[in-house]
Amino acid sequence: MKFTIEKNILLENLSNVVKAISTKNIIPILNGVKFELTDEGLYLTASDSELTIRSFIESKSIANIEKEGSIIIQSKYILDIIRKLPADLVNFELMDGLKIKISSDNSQYDLNCLDPKEYPSLKLEEKENPINISGNTFKTIISQTSFAISTQELRPLLTGLNFKIVGDIFECIATDSYRLAKKTIQLSVPSEDDINIVIPGKNVIELDKIITEDENVEMHVFSNKILFKYKNYLFQSNLLSGSYPNTSNLIPTDFGIMVNVKLDNYYSAIDRAALLTQSKDKNIVKMKINSNEMIINSYASEIGKVEEKLSVESSDNANIDISFSAKYMLDALKTMKDEDILILLNGEVKPIVIKSVTDDSLIQLILPIKTY
Repeated sequence: MKFTIEKNILLENLSNVVKAISTKNIIPILNGVKFELTDEGLYLTASDSELTIRSFIESKSIANIEKEGSIIIQSKYILDIIRKLPADLVNFELMDGLKIKISSDNSQYDLNCLDPKEYPSLKLEEKENPINISGNTFKTIISQTSFAISTQELRPLLTGLNFKIVGDIFECIATDSYRLAKKTIQLSVPSEDDINIVIPGKNVIELDKIITEDENVEMHVFSNKILFKYKNYLFQSNLLSGSYPNTSNLIPTDFGIMVNVKLDNYYSAIDRAALLTQSKDKNIVKMKINSNEMIINSYASEIGKVEEKLSVESSDNANIDISFSAKYMLDALKTMKDEDILILLNGEVKPIVIKSVTDDSLIQLILPIKTY
């Protein structure tokens, strides 16, 4: 194997591919990146057996191909080496046995490599009729839901994102059992099959980092895995096994109290009230609504108290005292895009629902915290 390639082209592809390599890998070969050079171009592959990312650099984007071949280069070093090389062009040459020479201008590295024959066979399948979604829409879905994914391994399914597709309606749901985020969009082309899958949250977040432009994302769904195709990348993730909890009955449809408030004013008031409770585990603030006045307050015995007043529009005879996690509320509010939002309530111990006045596609739900 012998070729020359632009540093920036290789660096971008390599940086994205190594996202699939886990620090917990116990199989040495999976700590490497597979370089496979053909007359078509260069394939870069990395995997931790649960997540596989492959990129393809076309031959026209490679400065010079002298000899084809394949090798496994240890990921721990290759990324830093390419990043720190001073020149714009990088030369690769496979030496006798399992050594590779990487050079540019006055710098040269000779690295010990691993045998590509030992690399596991990875099947990256595609379907004839994938589900298509624009890159920007996909990123919006992930940013508005993924923060609510659970970090507790005790309930593995809640560490994933639930994708549900029926016809042309695509729902994405995340919950850690204390809060819930649900985003609904309409697909341009209906799906042939009903889909209800759970994708590991950490994998979807890595995919989100790879998607940088509003280009088409293809979803190829199988019984135990999903493959995303974006530009020159194939991104395949295992699915979490089991049925995601039915969350539809958790979101109320009728509300006793509806409050219309300006997003910026509400966010800022909670942000300021939370200053005194930052060191506490639950970061609790209290919200009192009486007709068209809202009072946000927090109290810390060793520091003091804070009170914020807001003018709001609320339903007749609105009167409620409710407490919640400021962090959870701020996380939910960060996903909102419109100036006016609705806070929907049914009592001190019932879920708080937040949605936009004009956009029904996003619902944020937070469970209140009992204070005595």
